[in-house]
Amino acid sequence: MRQGKKNFRHESLQDRESIQAILKAITQGIAKGKLTLSDEDDEMIMQPDGLLQLRVSAAQDAERHRINLRIAWQVEGEKRKKSKTLKVKLK
Repeated sequence: MRQGKKNFRHESLQDRESIQAILKAITQGIAKGKLTLSDEDDEMIMQPDGLLQLRVSAAQDAERHRINLRIAWQVEGEKRKKSKTLKVKLK
């Protein structure tokens, strides 16, 4: 049975040292193969494994600079739907 989509989102203002600590915790979790994200409202446990896709993008304008990091991976067992067999009949 396939589980439904789960989401975790947290947004807050942090200083540089706090951001550095969060990024360090994320890298340590990736290294260990287990990430736990939580706040007062929710918790999500993820298990990164195998090849991970990394996307980094950045933008800046006069008033705001932004860096986006995205890390994604396939979960074993949900990797691919079972391939259907193609059958071709000759007449």
